[in-house]
Amino acid sequence: MESNPSSSRTDRKTIERNRRNQMKALYSQLQSLVPNQTSREVTSLPDQLDEAANYIKRLQTKLERMKEKKNNLMGIHEKSNASTNCGMMMGFKPPQIEIHEVGSALEVVLKTGLDFQFMFNETIRVLHEEGAEIVNASFTVVEDTVFHTIHSKVGDSALGYGAAGIYERLKKFVSDAN
Repeated sequence: MESNPSSSRTDRKTIERNRRNQMKALYSQLQSLVPNQTSREVTSLPDQLDEAANYIKRLQTKLERMKEKKNNLMGIHEKSNASTNCGMMMGFKPPQIEIHEVGSALEVVLKTGLDFQFMFNETIRVLHEEGAEIVNASFTVVEDTVFHTIHSKVGDSALGYGAAGIYERLKKFVSDAN
């Protein structure tokens, strides 16, 4: 029974040595991912962890600023969620379009978020440019989604190639807006 406590002590030492080696490897990996802002001198482990935490905080701040800049450039404004008071995007949904052709009739269903109202006007403009006659246009708002439905009549000159042209232009327009 004497050999068992010493072997268990050896096992514990080995386990602890392996744990320390693993932690050392993880700290080295963390330090390699954090750009060294100070000189190449050896820093203590707590200082390395502080530096890594500060670096991550700076990256998070930079990311938030870049998201705001992107949204401003895209014309999207953040709306705060009253229940959580965080800067989540409300009403931002990528636009989707469905086009159904039945004979000379063309039905366009445009689904957008609340911040894509300009797309309705552009869709009407494309239909007019392609020679389609707007018969009816309506919209419905459900929570943060707007459903625009446009019924149009495609003239004889626009049938076939014209309807395909309308379809391709509208699909490209919507994909470019995403």
